[in-house]
Amino acid sequence: MSGKSDKTAITPSTHTPPPAKFSHGVRKGNILQVAGQVGFGPAAEGQASTPVGPGLREQTLQTLANVQSVLETGGATWEDVVMIRVYLTDTAHFAELNEIYNDFFADLKSAPAARTTVYVGLPAGLLIEIDALAVLD
Repeated sequence: MSGKSDKTAITPSTHTPPPAKFSHGVRKGNILQVAGQVGFGPAAEGQASTPVGPGLREQTLQTLANVQSVLETGGATWEDVVMIRVYLTDTAHFAELNEIYNDFFADLKSAPAARTTVYVGLPAGLLIEIDALAVLD
């Protein structure tokens, strides 16, 4: 068996350290997995992160920005993403999510990523979490 390629943790400068032993993203070879990101804006030093707003739109756009930050830090773009998983807390948000999502990815030049949406419980105040898998050339 040939040697293993190194696994590298990806942490954007805008992100606080994870609350447990995991990475915001991990790159191994040409694979980049972005861990589930939520709608936290950058935290002030010494303060806990909080959701950017009470609404789905604000949280979704911030969540996508957080995923994008991990992608870019790991050397990828949305064009490299092959799978996106969306976790919503409320089934009533599905149609609004699709509108926000379609607008966000309107200028994507490649085929859109595959997507799965599931309904989950998240910590108080959080409405959405998104992870992504990118494959780089």
